Amino acid sequence: MDFLDEPFPDVGTYEDFHTIDWLREKSRDTDRHRKITSKSKESIWEFIKSLLDAWSGWVVMLLIGLLAGTLAGVIDLAVDWMTDLKEGVCLSAFWYSHEQCCWTSNETTFEDRDKCPLWQKWSELLVSQSEGASAYILNYLMYILWALLFAFLAVSLVRVFAPYACGSGIPEIKTILSGFIIRGYLGKWTLLIKTVTLVLVVSSGLSLGKEGPLVHVACCCGNFFSSLFSKYSKNEGKRREVLSAAAAAGVSVAFGAPIGGVLFSLEEVSYYFPLKTLWRSFFAALVAAFTLRSINPFGNSRLVLFYVEYHTPWYMAELFPFILLGVFGGLWGTLFTRCNIAWCRRRKTTRLGKYPVLEVIVVTAITAIIAYPNPYTRQSTSELISELFNDCGALESSQLCDYINDPNMTRPVDDIPDRPAGVGVYTAMWQLALALIFKIVITIFTFGMKIPSGLFIPSMAVGAMAGRMVGIGVEQLAYHHHDWIIFRNWCRPGADCVTPGLYAMVGAAACLGGVTRMTVSLVVIMFELTGGLEYIVPLMAAAVTSKWVADAFGKEGIYEAHIHLNGYPFLDVKDEFTHRTLATDVMRPRRGEPPLSVLTQDSMTVEDVETLIKETDYNGFPVVVSRDSERLIGFAQRRELILAIKNARQRQEGIVSNSIMYFTEEPPELPANSPHPLKLRRILNLSPFTVTDHTPMETVVDIFRKLGLRQCLVTRSGRLLGIITKKDVLRHMAQMANQDPESIMFN
Repeated sequence: MDFLDEPFPDVGTYEDFHTIDWLREKSRDTDRHRKITSKSKESIWEFIKSLLDAWSGWVVMLLIGLLAGTLAGVIDLAVDWMTDLKEGVCLSAFWYSHEQCCWTSNETTFEDRDKCPLWQKWSELLVSQSEGASAYILNYLMYILWALLFAFLAVSLVRVFAPYACGSGIPEIKTILSGFIIRGYLGKWTLLIKTVTLVLVVSSGLSLGKEGPLVHVACCCGNFFSSLFSKYSKNEGKRREVLSAAAAAGVSVAFGAPIGGVLFSLEEVSYYFPLKTLWRSFFAALVAAFTLRSINPFGNSRLVLFYVEYHTPWYMAELFPFILLGVFGGLWGTLFTRCNIAWCRRRKTTRLGKYPVLEVIVVTAITAIIAYPNPYTRQSTSELISELFNDCGALESSQLCDYINDPNMTRPVDDIPDRPAGVGVYTAMWQLALALIFKIVITIFTFGMKIPSGLFIPSMAVGAMAGRMVGIGVEQLAYHHHDWIIFRNWCRPGADCVTPGLYAMVGAAACLGGVTRMTVSLVVIMFELTGGLEYIVPLMAAAVTSKWVADAFGKEGIYEAHIHLNGYPFLDVKDEFTHRTLATDVMRPRRGEPPLSVLTQDSMTVEDVETLIKETDYNGFPVVVSRDSERLIGFAQRRELILAIKNARQRQEGIVSNSIMYFTEEPPELPANSPHPLKLRRILNLSPFTVTDHTPMETVVDIFRKLGLRQCLVTRSGRLLGIITKKDVLRHMAQMANQDPESIMFN
């Protein structure tokens, strides 16, 4: 009797920081499915169980959508309140934000809708003064103190409870989805701490967003729910299908863009994305968006703060400034990626990395001190983007809408003609210019600190500021020089020709595209944000231009650059391998190295195998007929060998150190007094992936990418010559690109 006929615990699982074997996971799932189908014909109960198994995927998606949407709503509400807490407090109920406080007040007038007796700034509360230098200084100090308190709490919680809760999480999720295992990265503690600290860091006013971390939060929800169903918890390949869909739900609630979320998961984070996952991602994104809409965190029945609608069409001549914004986005993306990676590398390799708390405190203090005097950096970044995207209507009180009105104007409210800029617009322009420079510099140092930090919102803010300034410039040019040939055909005096908010939106898309190199999903997210289908062409023009410009300086987006910086074993599907090397150049052992560690099919004892396992740290061993013939039989995983021997010693009588181990169907001929042999054929992979020594590396790289292999054996005429692992492939690719091959290790 082969004791392995009954499955034993932990077989088929992987160690931490190892790569999964996609082919093996797929075949195990096929076996499981076949077993369920054949059993379902036996009885009604088995049939019901098979139905439940088929539905479990949709149930998991429903649960992910509900939890992700709820968490996003709670985060939005908490951020709203805590951001306002830095400036003042509501007397009627301290848990109300500024806006909610003034909603409930009866004394609020339309002109002074930001002022109401129930909302008091800190200076009014503490020293009963609302104007003057002393009130300003007190408010300034309170703003800095609250910001420092929030940031200190966040970095301390991350450091003590969940070190994996820092950063945006997207580089790691890309790596996990490609088949790498990082235990605890999607755990319950990470979920809890990331949700709490995300509220704290966004409220502290640091130059970061919550959108990237929301993808991580949604993937943590996905991991939690998939562990409740054995179909997903016992199969790492199936679990990754759930995580791909969870990433879509994360973007869906971050931007209120369900379709954009599905496309983001497909274009940016997923490695293996079958059609079934596409439908499930769509469902998870839909449920998440619906849940968030039910919570209605912004009180405007929209899923995001910066939802806008424009009423004027765009004209062909405007494509030129849109493309210029695309160029700016590409240049900013390149500058940001290079500077941020250089700074993060410095943090990794110098003493700076030993003081994460101090670094966060210093950056927060600098941010708060410089941000407070400028109204555009003092408000939260989402509010800033909302103001920049806005079209100037008759009811706008923003400085950006301080135009000089024509006293004789009689027009419908939403079609206000282009007007000359007033003092407020010029003040806003130089404040925006200063805010732009500040945002560009501070974001480089903020992204990558030991706190949750997203990159979508700061990138969009940089682009929106640049875009709004360009938009106002074009608008004033068209107003004062409407007789120029470029304006003559479409911009008559008294018409509403140019929408500066549209330029802000195009700039935001261009900068986000320049940093992340997204194209299709980016355009869809932006038009879902604005609800304007007619602006797809300007957005596409800007997104494509920014990608071209950024790609001209280097193919890596910010997430790929961080994957390389951290040395994760990630084979990017987008990279091309064009070098003319062969499998024999990459395989181990090389000339001068000791021979390959192998197992023989029926001549090694248990002790020999245990010694081999102890002396080496390989993930598995090829099994050959004999050391002389080197003819390949199969491949045995290290972890399964250890578990099988341990179980055999406990459960099978007569297994001792000098028992012969065999991988054949029939036991070998043994002397009469020899101990009981141990049969391990069940754990042997009889169809390991092999290539010949003359296979071009281009083909080998393609095989590793498309099939998700861990290792591949190199043979000639059936004789084993060597082995190529995923890390060997990555090292070889790094070497060919003149990079340090030793950086390809999880460090």
